[in-house]
Order: sequence, then C-alpha cells, then structure tokens
Amino acid sequence: MALFKKAENTQAYLKAGFLGFAGDGKTYTATNLAIGLVELMRQRGLEAGDKPVFFLDSETGSDWVAPRFKAADIELQTAKTRAFTDLLAAMREAEKGASVMIIDSISHFWRELCDAYARRRNRTRLQFQDWAYLKAEWQKFTDLYINGKCHCVMCGRAGYEYDYFEDDDGKKELHKTGIKMRAETETGYEPSILVLMAKHRDMESGETWRTAQVLKDRAARIDGLVFKNPTFKDFTPHIDYLNLGGEHLGIDTTRNSDAIISTEGTEYQVIKLQKEIALEEILELLKKHFPSQSADDKSGRQAILEQYAGTLSWKKVETFDLEMVKALRDQLWMALEKHPHNSNETAQPKLEVN
Repeated sequence: MALFKKAENTQAYLKAGFLGFAGDGKTYTATNLAIGLVELMRQRGLEAGDKPVFFLDSETGSDWVAPRFKAADIELQTAKTRAFTDLLAAMREAEKGASVMIIDSISHFWRELCDAYARRRNRTRLQFQDWAYLKAEWQKFTDLYINGKCHCVMCGRAGYEYDYFEDDDGKKELHKTGIKMRAETETGYEPSILVLMAKHRDMESGETWRTAQVLKDRAARIDGLVFKNPTFKDFTPHIDYLNLGGEHLGIDTTRNSDAIISTEGTEYQVIKLQKEIALEEILELLKKHFPSQSADDKSGRQAILEQYAGTLSWKKVETFDLEMVKALRDQLWMALEKHPHNSNETAQPKLEVN
C-alpha cells in the first residue's frame, strides 16, 4: 500500500499552549479561548458545542473562572489532581465527553511523574539513565494530546533556559538565553499554536495589562504577533484554519519499525555475552586440570596462563577483545584436552600478545 496520498487538512481540533510566570494571565486567556471556541461551534451547529468544558485543575484555577462559564451558559466540569495517571485518563475521557479540555498546569503533571518514579526507585536524585523511561511515559500523553479528537488548551509554567558563554578573559559565565515551558523538554513543541503570556505595569499611571506573544502559529497567520489583553477574536485566524467538524488525524502511532530491530539484542550486547562465555570456559578448563589450591596446581595454572596469554594477571586477560579471548580458549583447549574446542573448528594459531 502506498505511503503517500493527496494532502488534506486533517487538523480538526485546536491544540493550544500557553506559558508564563505567576499572574501573567494563562488561565484567564485559556478561559477566553475555550468559551469563544464553544460559542463558535454552537454558531456553526457542531455537536461538540453542546458538551461541557473539562478543566483538569492542578492549582485551583477552575474555581476562579467558573462564574465566567456560567455566565456564558457553558457547563464546566473539573477534576483537581496532579497525578500523571489521571492526566492520561482525563485525555481519554475528554475525547468522549468534552467540547474543550483545559489543562492547568501541565508542569505539575510532569513533576509528579518524576517524583513518583524517584520514590519507586529510591532515588534522591534522578540519573541519566532514568530519563529514557520518563520520556517514554510522557510520550503517552503527547500522543493523546496530538491525536485526541478534542480541543485542548494546555497551560504551563514558564522557566528560563540557560547556556554558558565565555567572557573576554576566557571565563565561562551562565546567562539566560530564553524562556520555555516547565515540563518535559519537548512539550512546548507539541501545540499547533504556542503563546507566551506576560504581565506589564506602568509605574507612573498604575495601569496593568497582559500581553500574548505568539511564539508559534503553524497556520502562519498570527505568528510573532503580540496582543494586548488578548481576546478570543485575536486567535480566530488560527482557528479559522482548522477543519472544525471534520476528520482529525494527528500522527499515525500504529506504524513503527519493530520489524527491523533484532530481538537478539544489540551487536555490543551479543559480543559482550560471547566474551563472558569464552572467559568462563577458560576458567572452568583451568579448574578442571588444576583443581586444588596446592602449590603445584597454582604454579601449573600460572605457568600455562603465562605461556599462552603472555600474562599472570586474570584482570589483564579480561581486557582482551573477543577474538583474543576465543583464540586463548581454543589454544588452552588443544593443549589441555588434546583436541579442538569444537569438533567443527580447527585449532587457532597461537595467540600473540603485545
């Protein structure tokens, strides 16, 4: 079956992300977007417009915006939790029963997953090898987020990105280089529209306002624009691009490359195992012919090892590569057993050790 087919717009659901620091207006603007989107779906006679908005709440923000949904005659259903397992369950439930899903804040769910893993593994600090597991688990959420047949507005706390730069004296100094969403590193890449919220205040007049800077708009209609005290109308150019009410296809996660991956392990693992087996065969062979701890057997083991391996150190033998270890095993086998190690093999030339 052909892999490619004629291109169509299969983005039927809004996948939005808001990030910012405390008080920057993430929850308020996400609410604007959700209410406006429900009203738009109702105007267009879409069935989803009659469903409630789900608010997955990790910091009690739903309590403060609930009156706005009531005023708009939109049912709001909430779940207050920070458990990653609840995040996965909520995404599946929202696909069946919600018009829009608001997640506020996604940062808590990532932190809870990391903390749960650390507790279960008795870690006081996560190690390099831990991140592979955590990222794989988090991928379960991102797959649901991208592919889910539900509008989803994700809010996340902002954090600074840092990097080292050399000063004029050649000393490295740490400097802020940007702002990112505080969650798994690649979470900010998932939304089709990503918005940075910021709070501003004029010290002379006392005026306070918020701005929404569009960091990414895949529709390229409002990309890079900055809106003061943003409303739903500001985001409609992006929403108008969506195929609202149509078929949605994110990424086909059923396709994979399992068939080309060997179940025998990596080449390195295979070589490592073969070497361990050959070393064990050498040790067992020496024990067989020099079994005791008598002076004669000890000197016999040392003499034959030195003769064929060129060393008295077993640690040195363990540093030999696979081919050297196999050659040593075969030579000792011939010398002590008086026949090749394997009946299908011929004796190996004497091992040369530099």
